[in-house]
Amino acid sequence: MDCENGTDIVEFVLLGLSTQPEHQPLFFLIFLLMYLAGLLGNTMMIVLITLDSRLQTPMYFLLRSLSVVDMGFISVTVPQMLAHLISSSKTIPFYSCMAQFFFFYVFGVTDLLMVSVMALDRYVAICNPLHYVAVMNQKVCGNLVAGCWIVSTLHSMLHSGLLLRLSYQGNNHLSHFFCDHEPLLQLSCSDTSINETAIFFEGGLIILGPFVFIIVTYARIVAAVIKFSSSGRRKAFSTCGSHLTMVVLLYGAIIGVYFQPASSYSAQRGAVFAVMYTVITPMSNPYIYSLRNKDVKGALRHLLRKRVFSQ
Repeated sequence: MDCENGTDIVEFVLLGLSTQPEHQPLFFLIFLLMYLAGLLGNTMMIVLITLDSRLQTPMYFLLRSLSVVDMGFISVTVPQMLAHLISSSKTIPFYSCMAQFFFFYVFGVTDLLMVSVMALDRYVAICNPLHYVAVMNQKVCGNLVAGCWIVSTLHSMLHSGLLLRLSYQGNNHLSHFFCDHEPLLQLSCSDTSINETAIFFEGGLIILGPFVFIIVTYARIVAAVIKFSSSGRRKAFSTCGSHLTMVVLLYGAIIGVYFQPASSYSAQRGAVFAVMYTVITPMSNPYIYSLRNKDVKGALRHLLRKRVFSQ
């Protein structure tokens, strides 16, 4: 984009999912319910895993960590979108926009890396069950989670720094409901080739690297599981089904948005995919795991009975 004048932008206007005023009350209600469901589900997982001694295992430690990340991830974008849906002002200050971008990437990339760590956990549990407790001990799990946060923070610092070096003048309307990467690049009047190169190479390593790791891990899991008895296969695939559902939802949407040429980027399609991985996936994760998991449902029933009888 060519610079229209010499005045630097001090705020952006977020156009949101729809510019039609009559659609906004419905969108507000839908996303408010989804946000509350996400907070409730993830809080439930954190409380259950913390309080129930039967859930003090590596898998549930990672699930609790994922719920913490998901609560942060959904809270980076949705509250502001809700505020804009009921307000006549759709603006966000320039540095608030950059801060939102930074934390969006921190939580989003941590989410991706956590998914790959959970694939490793499933691999060890199924393929090396006798060594599971020794390999996936509390120290190892803690180090893996900390590593996810460190890598995602460094990744976010890199891309935030590359955005801050760009010039933004003239048009300040972002065709999105939050400060996402591609809309910000399209709005800049600077050369964004370095940013786009970083997205494809460094971003590709951070995002597609774990995805390849998950594919290889599950290939080895399948190779091991086919040697089990029919009941053993059902149990193994049951423990992996929830995780695979999450992987498909999360990676499908992210690859559809970020790994395409800037010239073919569609703001409407980008916003739709963004709803999938910023709202639907972090909202759905706790329910995907709790509804398919007898241990979690048992812990919930135990907690509710305990609360009822303590009255």
